[in-house]
Amino acid sequence: PLIKQAAVDGERTHSRAQDGFAPPIIGVSSAMAEVRRFVARAAPSDETVAVYGETGTGKEVVARHLHSGSRRAQGPFVAVNAACVQRELFESELFGHRKGAYTGAAGNRDGLFVEAEGGTLCIDEVAGLPLDCQAKFLRALETRRIRPLGAAREQDSDVRIIAATNRDLWGEARAGTFREDLFFRLQVLPIVLPALRDRPEDIPLLAEHFMALMAAEYGRRPKRLVPEAMARLQQYDWPGNVRELR
Repeated sequence: PLIKQAAVDGERTHSRAQDGFAPPIIGVSSAMAEVRRFVARAAPSDETVAVYGETGTGKEVVARHLHSGSRRAQGPFVAVNAACVQRELFESELFGHRKGAYTGAAGNRDGLFVEAEGGTLCIDEVAGLPLDCQAKFLRALETRRIRPLGAAREQDSDVRIIAATNRDLWGEARAGTFREDLFFRLQVLPIVLPALRDRPEDIPLLAEHFMALMAAEYGRRPKRLVPEAMARLQQYDWPGNVRELR
């Protein structure tokens, strides 16, 4: 159980405005200009945001910008990858538990909703939530109240939700693997991030940015790519998107 929980905790990130970091949204393409416009419009809102995009397109980067541009910027930003949480731990991970709630619950434990109180909770790969947990997640979104496992009563929750996925949630809903009512509840402010292969004009900027970061990390002067190397980068399909380029 300790090893399993360590794996879960390893997938959770937690930061506040003073020690958190939102990497820049880089690109001169019209697609990335639209992403920046969306962030500028959606960040001040307190509504739920659904971020769609292939793996590696920068969904958490967008989530962090939405947080830093909101009234919750001084509160915590908490992120978790739902695909890395064991099915039987989902409810405890989201809502917490009280001592004795189940075998092995040796003490009280706050869940992600409590950790993100007053801030933003980003759930990546939200399609990985089990159906039974989806119902409780939906109720938390609608009522802004949660009940930890084993608790006698509900408690208020002040959290903004950003849900990210690389899957077609509507297709999942039609297939019966994702709740249709939860799908519509998440669709308040949806955005689709473009794949890197669809914005090759952004590759030189991204490559130079990552090379500068690498040089700074090792205390060296940034190197430059020769034109032939840059052309090869722009011709490649990048199935892993920006993450693979980095």
